[in-house]
Amino acid sequence: MSVDPKSVVDAVDYDKAASIIVEFIVRQVGEAGARGVVVGLSGGIDSTVAAALAVKALGSERVLGLIMPSVFTPVEDVRDAEEVAERLGIRMRKVDITPIVESFKRSIPDYVEDRLASGNLLPRIRMTILYYYANRDNLLVLGTGDRSELLLGYFTKYGDGGVDLLPIGGLYKLQVREMARRLGFSKIAAKPSSPRLWPGHMAEAELGATYDVIDPILFAVFDMGKPVDEVKRVYGPVVDLVLQRVQRNRHKLNPPPIPDLAPARRNV
Repeated sequence: MSVDPKSVVDAVDYDKAASIIVEFIVRQVGEAGARGVVVGLSGGIDSTVAAALAVKALGSERVLGLIMPSVFTPVEDVRDAEEVAERLGIRMRKVDITPIVESFKRSIPDYVEDRLASGNLLPRIRMTILYYYANRDNLLVLGTGDRSELLLGYFTKYGDGGVDLLPIGGLYKLQVREMARRLGFSKIAAKPSSPRLWPGHMAEAELGATYDVIDPILFAVFDMGKPVDEVKRVYGPVVDLVLQRVQRNRHKLNPPPIPDLAPARRNV
């Protein structure tokens, strides 16, 4: 078996992929009767690529970028997000969510500083703000999740997972980095991924492996259909770590379960 980071990157025709994504955005917005899209800009690769492709699809005047920093957002991330918006020529709004987060903390009677529960407040607050603008201006919320994050469940349910469309959801993280480079965002393509939900929060540290390892594993199992034992002979125990996360978070990709009431229905 030969699956390495380069083989994952080389598995995509990027011009064709960009064309498909652009057509997808146009179709989704048109079918919804929306005026355009709103996207949360973090200064990272996923939101940059999603926004850039949306501009190609709809034009800059139909894309709204929201920059929503918290107390954990580095100044350079805000600066990068602003630069992306300026380069793309899109409308931009900045909403500091820090006072909103603090209001939540004050309003919950038995609030405690739990890292996961507290951290997930941030993307859920951002989702609410995105939908405020979406509802107000008849826009769709453009998701920024990639295939790696979706398979791993590495997103917040009803937070950054609460969107109307996922244009780059078919691209692995390494492929999004390559797409960013081809779109002219090499500086952002080189940035490490981080949701910035608590101090020092870095994606690969939390995941327990780098995307140079994670993506080839996911690609081998889910795209090439390789047996897990064969993948483990190449990558070792980290395969279990990755696939356990996939299994544990699979529920995030499914709608809420509903009981089957067919046996309780009377014939009328």
